Amino acid sequence: MTKFGVNGASGRMGRRVIALLSEQEDCRLVCALEQPGHESLGRDAGDVAGVGRLDVGISDRMPLGEEEPDVVVDFSAPEGCVDRSRECAARGVALVIGTTGLGDEDMRRLRDEVASRVPVLVAPNMSVGVNVLSRIVGQVARALGKGCDIEIVEMHHRRKADAPSGTALKLAHAICDAHSWQPDEALVFGRQGRVGQRPSNQIAVHALRGGDVVGEHTVVFAMAGERIEITHRAHTRDIFALGAIRAARWLVGRKPGLYGMEDVIA
Repeated sequence: MTKFGVNGASGRMGRRVIALLSEQEDCRLVCALEQPGHESLGRDAGDVAGVGRLDVGISDRMPLGEEEPDVVVDFSAPEGCVDRSRECAARGVALVIGTTGLGDEDMRRLRDEVASRVPVLVAPNMSVGVNVLSRIVGQVARALGKGCDIEIVEMHHRRKADAPSGTALKLAHAICDAHSWQPDEALVFGRQGRVGQRPSNQIAVHALRGGDVVGEHTVVFAMAGERIEITHRAHTRDIFALGAIRAARWLVGRKPGLYGMEDVIA
């Protein structure tokens, strides 16, 4: 039985992870976490998630002893994620991070201060399908060669705070790796004004926001006389929650280090 903690327990993704954990026979929720002062502190996690009472109160601290989790799934905010990761490192608790918007300094801290002590899996998108897509686009880019024009278009709901999405950046980096391009030189984000002819060694990433779109990502490979488009559409956030649960099962017992979903689906 894998003991789970969920950080960001009252958020949309945290609630879905808790709800789906309640359906898993080999998983048990032992703690639901939020930041100090959060309005949900003290409430039952199952009630907040809409699945009925689970007798796990939302707290700002991980429990000790037998109720300490084996792994924490984090769908919070960058600052809360980094703070919680330090607590996981101090306790020897594995950590699965689906939080988006993490900066370079956040990733440095996770790599140097946390992943050196416990196993940490970071994925901007926990969907198995998206991670297969990430693998495919690199293969397509290599097969088509550097003369192909590549664009990425992503769309999410109007409430998403960061742009472009972490998934769009992951796809762009997979293509850069395939062509041995440096992302800070190859990537542009949108276009405006008289930008001139499109360079051949460029990937443009475009972010659309509106409505209640869960997540759509399209990679366009444009050549003279033909075009390939590969699209992934998420119809429900449950795919991210289920992917995080799958990743957490896989991560428990691994050696300290920084992992990704590509390791889970390898």
